[in-house]
Amino acid sequence: MNLETTSSARTSFRAASAAKLLLMRVGALPLFLIAALVVFTLASPQFLTAQNIVNVARQSVYLVLVSLGQMIVLLTGGFDLAVGTTIALTSVISAMIMLSAMTIVPDSVGLIIAAGCLGAMAVAVLVGLTNGTGVAVFGVSPFIMTLGVQSAGAGVALFLTGGVPVTGFPHAFGDTFGFGRIFGVPVTVAIAVVAIAVIAIFLYGTRFGRHLYAVGGNVKAAKLSGINTTATLLIAYAASALLASIDGLLLTARVESGEANLGGTIALQSIAACVIGGVSLRGGIGRVEGVVLGAFFIVLIQNGMDLMQIGSYMQMVLLGVLLIVAVIVDQVRYRLLIGAN
Repeated sequence: MNLETTSSARTSFRAASAAKLLLMRVGALPLFLIAALVVFTLASPQFLTAQNIVNVARQSVYLVLVSLGQMIVLLTGGFDLAVGTTIALTSVISAMIMLSAMTIVPDSVGLIIAAGCLGAMAVAVLVGLTNGTGVAVFGVSPFIMTLGVQSAGAGVALFLTGGVPVTGFPHAFGDTFGFGRIFGVPVTVAIAVVAIAVIAIFLYGTRFGRHLYAVGGNVKAAKLSGINTTATLLIAYAASALLASIDGLLLTARVESGEANLGGTIALQSIAACVIGGVSLRGGIGRVEGVVLGAFFIVLIQNGMDLMQIGSYMQMVLLGVLLIVAVIVDQVRYRLLIGAN
């Protein structure tokens, strides 16, 4: 073997090692993001403009909130398929409570909105605790438990409304939480930023955060080390439902009606955002910043396909393929991490 061949082999080995290290640390998201930027920029001159990127960031708020909750559950080794139902129930119940409150205290708009929001969020937490109880106490598979709750919740939302949107609640709700601004920043964006900061502090700076990663890494070892795994799982599913509920309130304010069909596909999108953002489906691995970027990437892909005038059915196909690729990458990454340890 001559010197040139040896040098080429060493270069290839170093490149492969660097690629493995990058995949282990941040996943495939940077590669996906660069590829999307190149493809959509070449396909549409309007894609990589400041106005469009700001629009994507604003639209991604809704997916970011749900994905943060989904991440908390995924870190425990489970997942939450009921987030879409939680959004729908939040939308319907908040609208119905506000309508009822208007007949009792018609002049107290703030009280009416507060009653609708708090009532809907309480129901959402109850949904999350139901999921957590099934998984943590009765040992039901997260897939079966959250799928069952998703079906039951969707039925309740449709039963309460008869499939008809609930309208007539105060316009101030939509004006504030759907289209309002705080110091020039959209209220939805401000709420998302606060949620991101709170979840990051919660996961990285508290004992519960460490317990969450420990339960996802090895639930038996976590239990033997004195961690209350039941309480951890209950809080995780309740937190996921609460974040989905906040998302439901923002979407209700945006469309200015209580809709039983809100959040139909958001469960799979949130799982995709998490996996693409580096959260392992096996639990115990994931970062908040990766999930935020993963949600932004999903919305960016949808925006790029819209600009390319790709039909909604084909978009579903492409997003499904993207999810499959992300899961495969997650499996490869997990094996590399196990091999490194």
